[in-house]
This record gives sequence, structure tokens and C-alpha cells, in this order.
Amino acid sequence: MRKGIAGLLFIVCLAAAFGSFVVSKHPAPPIALVFLGVYLLASLEVAAEWERAVVLRAGRFQQLKGPGLFSIIPIVDSIVYYIDQRVTTTPFSADQTLTRDGVPINVDAVLFWQVKEPTRAALEVADYRKAVQWAAQTALREVIGKTPHEVVLASREQLDHELQGIIERRAVAWGIKVMSVEIRDIIIPAALQDAMSMQAQAGRELQARVILGDSEVQIAEKFKEAAKQYADNPVALHLRAMNMLYEGLKEKGALVIVPSSAVETMNLGGLAGVTAMAQQNQPKKS
Repeated sequence: MRKGIAGLLFIVCLAAAFGSFVVSKHPAPPIALVFLGVYLLASLEVAAEWERAVVLRAGRFQQLKGPGLFSIIPIVDSIVYYIDQRVTTTPFSADQTLTRDGVPINVDAVLFWQVKEPTRAALEVADYRKAVQWAAQTALREVIGKTPHEVVLASREQLDHELQGIIERRAVAWGIKVMSVEIRDIIIPAALQDAMSMQAQAGRELQARVILGDSEVQIAEKFKEAAKQYADNPVALHLRAMNMLYEGLKEKGALVIVPSSAVETMNLGGLAGVTAMAQQNQPKKS
């Protein structure tokens, strides 16, 4: 692929050498063209738009080449790396890693990074891709080991920023910029999941009981205020009692038993009046 243009030029030189030999019958021009083709084949290189070629001359760093077509000196120069400068994603994980409170958890994350200085990435570390992966995994285990499991579960964004800082401090010496770290999944033991579910359920039940108690207090306060209003106005109290009795009797098939003392207090005219009200509210038979 990279030698496509050089190979094409080599073939052109061979064709030109053959044509020159046929025309001139002299070996010198064809031999020169053959040597030119071999030189072009060995010296021309191509780097893609996102690549930089690290060129060594006699074993020492010479320069970066690319993108596009460039040439090197055969035998003296050598290309040790084609550095990809696009954003790269590296998945990493920590299995059965103990948190600060001794809970074993599994964490999967992904690292987004980019080579900013190809020279340092090629010369400062043997394999920068593997170095980045191991640095990320070690940082993940380090962060989990000093963090309680509740914080790991509840503060993913905080852990992302902390991991990014640790990895970047290690990778900056290799000319690598850490773009971001994202925790994808956290798995905790099944027994702990059940315990946390029970704890959450108990917390919700406690909250419901507290809300119910607060509601009872508010209702009692309202009844207390209503009692003060009815204490100075017995007619209003009688009207309220009659309305409550009527609301109970108007339901289909409802039967309300009222103490005689309450009937006399409300001046309903005895039990007969109550019976009459009940009969009036019964559904008519067709």
C-alpha cells in the first residue's frame, strides 16, 4: 500500500530502460534507469493524513515525516514508527477489586486519548499503546482501592475526573493527551445487591411512615381549629352532622346506624326521621 507510488515509478523506469535498450542497443542508459527505479522504490514512502513517520538516520532520531509523499535515504535512514494521531479508544477493566470497605467489585471503563507529540511517543516508551492501557488499569485499581463502594456506585463522574488526572500525569511523559475517561459498568456481588435493595425498601417504608405521621398531625391541627369554630356555633355543628349523615345515606344500599343520643342532639325528630331519609335515598324498583 505505502509502496504503491514507488512501485509504479519502478515499473515505469524498467519499461523506459527496456525501451532505451531496444532503441540505442547500448546498456548504459538502461542500467542507469534500473538503478533509478531501485532507488525510488527504496526511498519513497507515503504517510496518511493522520500519520507521522519517525525517521532514524544511522540509529539516531532525524525528523518526523508526513503526511503525504516523502523520501528517505536508503540503508542510512529507517522508519521505526508510523504514529497515528487520531483519537484512540482503549477499553480497560478491574475484576474483583476490593474497595476501601472490602467489597469486591468489577468495573469496566473506556479511555479516550490522542498522541500529541509523536517523537516522545516513539522514543520515550517501547510500546505506547500498551503503556497507556496498563497505566489506565493500574489507575482504576488504585482509585477503587481507596474509595468506599457507596461512592463508587453514586459518584461515577467524580471517579471519571479522578482517573483522567492520574492517567494523564503518567502519560504526559510519553507525549499523550488523555481526552476523557468514562466508566461504563459497575458490578457488585449479588448478596450485596439484595442487602442494598432491602435497605432501600426499608428507607422508603420509614419515609412513608414519617409522612403519614406528619399528615396525622396536620389533620389533628385542622380538627382542633374546626372544633374551635363549632364550639361557639352549635347550629353550624348540627348542619355539619346532618350533612355527613345525608352523604352516608345517599349511597346505594347504604345502612347507617346512628345512636339515639346523637339523633336527639341533632334534632332529627327521632329514629323515624332517620328511617324516612334512608328510604328516600334507596333506588326505586322498576
